[in-house]
Amino acid sequence: MPSHTRVVAVLAACCAAFVLLAAAAPSASTAAEAVQEPAAEVPENPIEATEESVRAGLRVYGRFCRSCHGVRGDGRGQNPSPGTRPANLVDDEWVHGDSDGEIYNVIRQGVPPNYDMDAWEGRITGDEIWHVVNFLRELAARSR
Repeated sequence: MPSHTRVVAVLAACCAAFVLLAAAAPSASTAAEAVQEPAAEVPENPIEATEESVRAGLRVYGRFCRSCHGVRGDGRGQNPSPGTRPANLVDDEWVHGDSDGEIYNVIRQGVPPNYDMDAWEGRITGDEIWHVVNFLRELAARSR
């Protein structure tokens, strides 16, 4: 077989192999879907919204949340992360869920993919998060 015919045959074989491999490979979206974590379980609030719980939530909120979400919870804090717009926590629009358990999960896990809302798990306790949820409910009720 002449050398140019051999080169053409090798190139044709390589192209065919490439096409077969490309067709058999999973798409990028399929690979990304396989990596996604399942939705988090939405827990029930185990802490009754007593005055004591609301006061405890106010203390945690004042220490860790107020700088971004503001004194009134309206998203107008004095020191939000650059390029972010903290959520208004006292209006009727809750983008990431409005049940106690969904709010708990947002505080605990943050808001991916950019984590404009940080994850607080490991920095404050689960009970402290529930107290904040109870405080936010009280704060929203007072703002209406």
